[in-house]
Amino acid sequence: MKNRKMKKENNWSNYLFEFISVFFAVVFAFALNNWNDNQKDSHSENKILIEIANGLEKDLEDIKLNVLGHNQGNSACNYFKKVFTGNEFEPDPIVYHYLNLTRDFISIQNTAGYETLKSKGLELIQNDSLRLNIISIYEYDYNILKNFEENYFEMQFQENYFKEINEALASNFEFDNSGNITGIDLPLNIQKNKKKKLLLYLWKIQTNRNFILRYYSEIEKKTLNLIVRIEKALKQG
Repeated sequence: MKNRKMKKENNWSNYLFEFISVFFAVVFAFALNNWNDNQKDSHSENKILIEIANGLEKDLEDIKLNVLGHNQGNSACNYFKKVFTGNEFEPDPIVYHYLNLTRDFISIQNTAGYETLKSKGLELIQNDSLRLNIISIYEYDYNILKNFEENYFEMQFQENYFKEINEALASNFEFDNSGNITGIDLPLNIQKNKKKKLLLYLWKIQTNRNFILRYYSEIEKKTLNLIVRIEKALKQG
């Protein structure tokens, strides 16, 4: 009887040991699997953040080019104000200002990194504030900028103003034998009311260019700030 009792106790001890061993093996495997998943998510997050940051750097280049273009457009307005009013102006090549006067721009945004993030799930970015910052700039700020540049009627300078301005200037342009513009014959023979209308066009062009330049300034600050935040997150990761 004593031997049977000891045998049963040994069996229970073995069962308990096996149960504990299996339990800890399962827990360890589960923890290891979670750790591997977290490592994969962290790697994916960093990879996408790098891609987004690189895209934002390219966006800054496009922003700077468009800002330069709008500033050149403003300079062209100042130049032609003097042409229309008969005031003295700098002897700059008139073709340079003529090309810039009603030039439109498009907004190019590098969204590949953000599109990858959306396809994998926005929750991949663990920092809530950073995730909202990224969503805000792509879904809100960039969309508004693109609509201003490409769809807002007031900003379509070529479509709205080029034809009438060109009609007022074309007969006074001077050309060489190759057909290249070499200058303009002044003063312009424009009726007073027509001149006022043209000056009003220049005012509208400048007003709208200055409006979007202010928005570009805000977008540039937000883009730079987001790049800094991403770089900080990558260092911490």
